[in-house]
Amino acid sequence: MPSETAVLGTRPRLRAVRPGELSPAAARAKSERSARRMLLTLAIAVTALTILGLVMVLSASSISAFTRYGSSFWFFKRQLTYAVIGGVAATLATRVPHRFWQRVWAPLTFGTLALLVLVLQPSIGTRVAGSSRWISLGSFTIQPSELAKLAAVTATAAILTRHLKYIDDSIRWMVSLVPIVGVTGGLVMMQPDLGTTMVIVGAVLLMLFVAGVRLRLLAVTTMLTTGLGALLIMGETYRRVRFLSFLNPWADPQNTGYQIIQSLIALGSGQLIGVGLGASRQKWAYVPNAHTDFIFSIMGEELGLIGEFVVLVLFGAIVYAGVRIALQSRDTFGRLLAAGITGWIGLQTLVNLGAVTGVLPITGVPLPFMSYGGSSLVVSLVAVGILFSIGRDGLRAVRSKSRPPAPPE
Repeated sequence: MPSETAVLGTRPRLRAVRPGELSPAAARAKSERSARRMLLTLAIAVTALTILGLVMVLSASSISAFTRYGSSFWFFKRQLTYAVIGGVAATLATRVPHRFWQRVWAPLTFGTLALLVLVLQPSIGTRVAGSSRWISLGSFTIQPSELAKLAAVTATAAILTRHLKYIDDSIRWMVSLVPIVGVTGGLVMMQPDLGTTMVIVGAVLLMLFVAGVRLRLLAVTTMLTTGLGALLIMGETYRRVRFLSFLNPWADPQNTGYQIIQSLIALGSGQLIGVGLGASRQKWAYVPNAHTDFIFSIMGEELGLIGEFVVLVLFGAIVYAGVRIALQSRDTFGRLLAAGITGWIGLQTLVNLGAVTGVLPITGVPLPFMSYGGSSLVVSLVAVGILFSIGRDGLRAVRSKSRPPAPPE
């Protein structure tokens, strides 16, 4: 006669739950709610910033657009098109398993390097204000340096994942990683674009820290890259002048310090609640690049300190959600890629806002999701889609743990 255990199956093992301690089922439910909340936070913050960016592009560019093209909506219509394209691309990225990027990092990287070489060719690249950063495709342009950010963090995540067990043997992974990051940064610098190079290198250094690279090696690498950056700044006259003007913009208020001073005037004019949406005075050709790199100063003038605070909270929510998604990732590649994307967006935001507020030198880095620019907006939205995909993978892992075991047959 079969035993009771054979008929009913293995009995579950029970243990007492101490006061204040969550049961395993309750802990899994809490983890699932947390994962859902992070994805919702990320989606809401990015959507809100993109919509606010569209509104501010319309407001900040209306005067210059009418002067140059006869329509105040010229830049807005293009940015709206980019937002739609980026939204579709981001939605597709959320549906693609993030490990797909681990398989395609090589063609993505070398394709990006090819574009970075092509943009330097006078017959192909479009040169504006001394910089060759764009490739014209009919009525649209692409900026390969924006794609280089995604390619760099993807390549770094894939290489470090492959060599994770040898992370203390720096030669193994540096042989692959340093040439890729070095060539990418070098080509971007040749455009020239120091700001984007800083963002790429900063995101890679953050990923090295997350991967567990020895702190001594990380500190030495940081000092070397900082020293190289200082040499690049002081080695070119226009960079040196820009840096010195950041230290004291009032020394030359009509020339090198003009842009910072006008940006500070715009921010100060907004006070608490702003002068009103569309009522900016500084956008009347006082603040250069009002709808691109300095869109935050126009927003601060029109929406005041309250609007600035809302934007900072939204960016903070993106960084917080990105960190949590990285921590909850169930594989190394997902964790490193999420950290790289979060670091890239967070660092780029700090560099832009630092320049607008006069805390950092002006580098020409756009404000993610808000500044006018198709390549920046589309690539940033795709990166968020990848981050969302990593978060969804973590959510599926939590759900699979929370399912009750199948009953015995």
